[in-house]
This record gives sequence, C-alpha cells and structure tokens, in this order.
Amino acid sequence: MDRFLQKIITSQLIIYTVRCLIGFVIGYKLLLAFPEYELFWLLLSIILVISPEGKDSRKLTIDRVRSNFIGSFVGLFCLMIDQNLNIGVLMFGIVITSIICYLFKIMNTARVAVVALLIILLQPHLSDIELTPFVRFATVTAGCLIGLTITVLSSMLIRKLKRKYGIAY
Repeated sequence: MDRFLQKIITSQLIIYTVRCLIGFVIGYKLLLAFPEYELFWLLLSIILVISPEGKDSRKLTIDRVRSNFIGSFVGLFCLMIDQNLNIGVLMFGIVITSIICYLFKIMNTARVAVVALLIILLQPHLSDIELTPFVRFATVTAGCLIGLTITVLSSMLIRKLKRKYGIAY
C-alpha cells in the first residue's frame, strides 16, 4: 500500500487530473447554483490556473492568476476606451497585454492573459453591456482564486505525504 501511495503522490498526471476534477466540480456546482451569472468564465479560469505538481507549481499557478488579472484588466480598459469594438482595439489590447506580461516577467503565461482579454472583449454579452465586463472580471478573479487554493492546498498535502514517506520534493 505504501508503494502504491508513493506512486500516486509522485505522478504529475494523477495530481493534475485530481486537481482539475476538484476544480471542475466546484466550478460546475457554482455554475448550476447561480445560473443568472456568467459563471462559465469562473469554471474556465479555475482550469486555466491549475498546475501539475512540480517544483514550480505554485509559482506557475500564481503567474497564471496574474496573467488572468492582466488580461481581464486590459479588457476592461479597452472597453472604457471604445465600447464599439473593432480589430484595432482588439489588437491594441493584445499588444498592451503582452507588454504588461513582459514587464511582470510572466511571458510563459502570456497566452492565459490574452485568453482572459478575449473573454472580456469578444464573448457575446448575456446581461447588461455596462456590467458584463465587471461581472466577467469578478468571475475570472474568483476562478483564479479557487484554482490557486486547490493548487496550494493539494501541494501542502503532497509535501506532507512526501515527507512522511521520505520522498524528495
């Protein structure tokens, strides 16, 4: 049994899959419980920020959270500039998002920022157009925090188990 448990707590595939399933269940339950909100973006953000276990999993998750915030914020900024989106505004948003990710030294997760930007700007609006970007920003933020919590708590549990079984981490 100990050997089986050791295999589980060292398998990136199992750890990542379990984290994604936990995140999916939490996000899906919230989506069903609050259908009046656009919580699909919460669910998507949870999955986007979860990382497989490894020496940099917390850092990678935190970088993905930052990227999500950057993309969402730039999306809000673009909508304040011009609510009638055109290709120029979208391209401007992508450039600004990329520059900010570069300045924060998180280029490895810049695609997450661009996805968040496009979620804010392109997805059809289900509610009041003025509130939609703010609701999406809030749901993306909540999803990031849930994904971060899942990664951090599971990482703490895995480290504890690795210490118990004398496995290097």
